Amino acid sequence: MTSVKRMLPPIDELNRPFWTSGASGALHLPRCTSCRRWAIPPAPSCSACGEPTGYEPVSGRGRVFTFTVNHHPFNPDVPVPYVVAIVELEEQDGLRFTTNVVNCAPEDVRIDMPLSMVFERQGDVFVPQFEPA
Repeated sequence: MTSVKRMLPPIDELNRPFWTSGASGALHLPRCTSCRRWAIPPAPSCSACGEPTGYEPVSGRGRVFTFTVNHHPFNPDVPVPYVVAIVELEEQDGLRFTTNVVNCAPEDVRIDMPLSMVFERQGDVFVPQFEPA
């Protein structure tokens, strides 16, 4: 996958597994060690029960929950148009995060479209993105 220069998030001990786990080919997300709920954004304790979280891999499969097509060149290194989507992962109802849908014409993206995760490597950071399944 061709990489573009993008602004990367600050990496700290709490979010490092999220941003670097793509090196293994699977995204790792925080999961409660007690009630087993997944959590985004990363937090040291579960918002449901307060117990500690640890990182575990997810399947990389999800669906488009909602999306928009951006036509404004906020970053001249990122070609427009591109899709910004909220993707719901199959692991848990409501487990959603904002990402891009790639390898697909923007006009072909649809609500509930099945997706598979791919990664865009930026140095040691692996940005999770999705493509049609």
